Amino acid sequence: MATTATILHADLDAFYASVEQLLDPSLRGKPIAVGGGVVLAASYEAKAFGIRSGMSGRQARELCPQLAFVGGHFKDYQRLGDAAIKVIGDFTPLVERISIDEAFADVAGCTHLFGTPAEIAATIRRRVRTELGLPISVGVARTKHLAKIASQVAKPDGLVVVDPDTELEFLHELTVELMWGVGPVTKARLAAIGVSTIGQLAKTPGWSLERLLGPAAGEKLAALAWNRDPRRLKPHRRARSAGAQSALGRKPAVARVIRPTLFHLADRIATRLRAKSRPGRTVTVRVRFADLSSVTRSVTLDAPICATVILAELAEELVRAALADHPDEKTISLLAISVSHLEEHWDLDMELPLGLGDEARRPGSRKGLARWAADCAIDKIRDRFGWDAIGYGSAVLGLSRSVPDDFRKLAERDL
Repeated sequence: MATTATILHADLDAFYASVEQLLDPSLRGKPIAVGGGVVLAASYEAKAFGIRSGMSGRQARELCPQLAFVGGHFKDYQRLGDAAIKVIGDFTPLVERISIDEAFADVAGCTHLFGTPAEIAATIRRRVRTELGLPISVGVARTKHLAKIASQVAKPDGLVVVDPDTELEFLHELTVELMWGVGPVTKARLAAIGVSTIGQLAKTPGWSLERLLGPAAGEKLAALAWNRDPRRLKPHRRARSAGAQSALGRKPAVARVIRPTLFHLADRIATRLRAKSRPGRTVTVRVRFADLSSVTRSVTLDAPICATVILAELAEELVRAALADHPDEKTISLLAISVSHLEEHWDLDMELPLGLGDEARRPGSRKGLARWAADCAIDKIRDRFGWDAIGYGSAVLGLSRSVPDDFRKLAERDL
């Protein structure tokens, strides 16, 4: 592990809302939200009223009657996000982009050209503000985990450099929700045993964390609480999974809601997998309920898949199994699908017609090949005439898209 703080984490502040305020100066200093039925992003002025991403538009307006909703300029988000990452790349080739608006960078090898890591971070912030007109926060530390936490502490529009000699003192005073992997559910579980700060987490016995969170999560969080994070930057890392999710607000857990939503998600994911010839073997679904608790279910297949209908059918079975295990939950707020264990090099293997019960879901069977052929025909039409030129009826009927697909695509990593 490095002994000096040379890892930067740069994160554009309230990115989507900041872009809207940049494009329309009349919105500056005002509470705004990108979206409509659902809040996709909120400015800091709106966050001060308690407005957050994923909140319904009705609830957001109740919290802040003067809130202004804007539709979103997706091409500008992509253009300006790319431009900000390019500024970071002017200082080092070791840049790991993790989303449209944030990236890690290792500047250990370029300090003789551009100054100390703190000076490089300050220059990046100044250039992004001057050249793009956007605020950006940067954290500098020895590890990726601590650099990301530092950038969160620096928000909005700030710079925090963590001295290696005082990093544990800095880290242990912070709240646990700043850590990677600590969401609302994990935070609540830790609070139940009196753990609210990273310092308290660090002092919690490992066996207690493993019993509370499971062996893998408990061990990981214990290590991060002591800033043990050996991960290196991976500038050209290929994604290990492909996923998509749909925030539903509050909808009944019934087929007319579940089926079209899952089919639409499967369509988006499978299209990406086919485009890169990277089918996957493990399908995972996540169901979030009205109280924001969630459950996941997964299945690992004998053969990798990337057919839309097959993925949609498997996802629906998994969701139904999850709901059957929670019969008291009648309302859902989010559905998500991900496909992992992706193939690096793949050829479709033909299968003999053995009359198996799952033949339609086996990619190399006659029925599987027919589904593959239909997918390929749809892909060609979309490549020529656009995504909306053709689609699957099951993905459209009864589906109300509160989150535009253009917005979702911004969060999809390249396979």
